[in-house]
Amino acid sequence: MTASDTHRAIDAVWRIESARVIAGLTRLVRDVGQAEELAQDALVAALEQWPQTGVPRNPGAWLMAVGKRRAIDLIRRKERFDRKLDELGHDLAVDVEGGASDLDAALEDTIEDDLLRLVFISCHPVLSTEARVALTLRVLGGLRTDEIARAFLVSESTVAQRIVRAKRTLADARVPFEVPVGNERDARLSSVLEVIYLVFNEGYSATAGDDWLRPTLCDEALRLGRVLAELMPKEPEVHGLVGLMEIQASRSAARVGPSGVPVLLLEQDRSRWDQMLIRRGLAALERAEALGAAPGPYRLQAAIAACHARARTADDTDWAHIAALYESLAHVAPSPIVELNRAVAVGMAFGPATGLELVDALTGEPSLKGYHLLPSVRGDLLAKLHRFAEARAEFERAASLTRNRRERTLLLERAANAQAAATVSSPPTT
Repeated sequence: MTASDTHRAIDAVWRIESARVIAGLTRLVRDVGQAEELAQDALVAALEQWPQTGVPRNPGAWLMAVGKRRAIDLIRRKERFDRKLDELGHDLAVDVEGGASDLDAALEDTIEDDLLRLVFISCHPVLSTEARVALTLRVLGGLRTDEIARAFLVSESTVAQRIVRAKRTLADARVPFEVPVGNERDARLSSVLEVIYLVFNEGYSATAGDDWLRPTLCDEALRLGRVLAELMPKEPEVHGLVGLMEIQASRSAARVGPSGVPVLLLEQDRSRWDQMLIRRGLAALERAEALGAAPGPYRLQAAIAACHARARTADDTDWAHIAALYESLAHVAPSPIVELNRAVAVGMAFGPATGLELVDALTGEPSLKGYHLLPSVRGDLLAKLHRFAEARAEFERAASLTRNRRERTLLLERAANAQAAATVSSPPTT
């Protein structure tokens, strides 16, 4: 194996194993920032040694062993070794020179619990949303700072500062390395799911820049969701979120035209939808429903996505059922955006005039003032009512509000089509 092959192998191993290594080390040192530094030390050791010795048979265990030896050295240097041993259990005989075989076994037995604890720490409500996203992608997704910066169109220094501040905040707040219980657990799980879906949505419909899709973010969010579903198999909302992301991701290949311009849902070539991802999404939704709890926001959104996935053509879509699901979602998780989506479904099911009434009721909503999809939806409904001049103005307004170049191109094209339709429907007077 050449040196370049080895470095590619190390990069792949790090993407797969870094979260587990950091989780195990966090249980030792009780500090996620320090644990990541120790894991990075182990990575540096791999970069130094593996090109000469080759990739070990169990690379994840190798990284963990190196990280743990350095963690133990660190604990000794801080003169807290005895206290840390007491916390780990009096029955663990630690060989600080040889890698602590009993300690290894104990950590390996609980590594998935450690990973779950790390998920809850990275998405802790004490952090800002931006900090949660950056830290989650770094320690759980294994993304480099430059990759996170590129995905969210911010500078590397901004991402680095967010990560540093997040680690410092967690340390200052003395956030315990544990999975919370009771009401706190429910609140923290909501934060975890929010972060994962936020990452997915930024990849699925980029808010800014030249690209409509950012597949890396979608892939990372899906991976994190699948891991969480394995760690928390009895949580229906976790399966609901996974089902929602799987089904939405199934459309990726059909969502962009040859020139990179977005293709709207009803105009997509459904033969390009990924049937394997659809099956996985429907299976996740079934698992959520089988758990019997009242449907939450992610399960309801997954059910909406499933309606689209089951329709062979756009005309086969059960819009009345989708409208009813949005009404349920509005009761569970009320928001102006949910109401806007409900208006779209109502317009499709019961006519554009009915949908437009609901949209017009939202035009004074302060939180939607700069939201480009409000005039976009209104423009679509106006066009269906043959009010083309008004539709053109709405599409142009939507284009002025979006920060995504591909989406702006699409909206301006729709404005031009509305203008052309207005010209045809209103012949010149003499």
